Amino acid sequence: MKCQQCEKPATFHITELTGEQPQEIHLCEGCAQKYLMQTPGTGMPGKASLAGMLAQQLKVADTAKELEKLDEKCCPICGISFYEFRNQGRLGCPHDYVFFASELEPLIVNIHGDLLHKGKHPLTHKRSTESQTKLIQLRREMNEAIRLEQYERASELRDTIRNLEEGEEQAEDDHSV
Repeated sequence: MKCQQCEKPATFHITELTGEQPQEIHLCEGCAQKYLMQTPGTGMPGKASLAGMLAQQLKVADTAKELEKLDEKCCPICGISFYEFRNQGRLGCPHDYVFFASELEPLIVNIHGDLLHKGKHPLTHKRSTESQTKLIQLRREMNEAIRLEQYERASELRDTIRNLEEGEEQAEDDHSV
């Protein structure tokens, strides 16, 4: 069914009960917003009314569309989507804090009251964030190479990962002595 105001598909079906006979109105989302913002009978913008509340629901629908777009956003390093983060409550790699920064900042401020970390780091957290991100990216590339049956490339990536891990362990041993 098409919108009565334009040629778009009608997604809102409103039944007006103000006259003697019920009147059905079929509108697309844009025309429904305009229609619902009017005061009945005057064509003027309305205030707090049922139409206003319905218009508010349309804004909620817009927010849902924005959230749907955000859920599709994926980290280029580890491949985790914002949807996976919302469901699991865990990020995939340290780069996610940078990639999803605008979405995470309000959440972090709400939980911790600040964006700046002033506490201690765990003793096992000796690797730098950059090297962890590099290792996650290499492991992801290795898994992709295995999936595509590019075993030579996968073995090169495995060796690179091994060298990075051994280099870090060597550096950690040097610092502890």
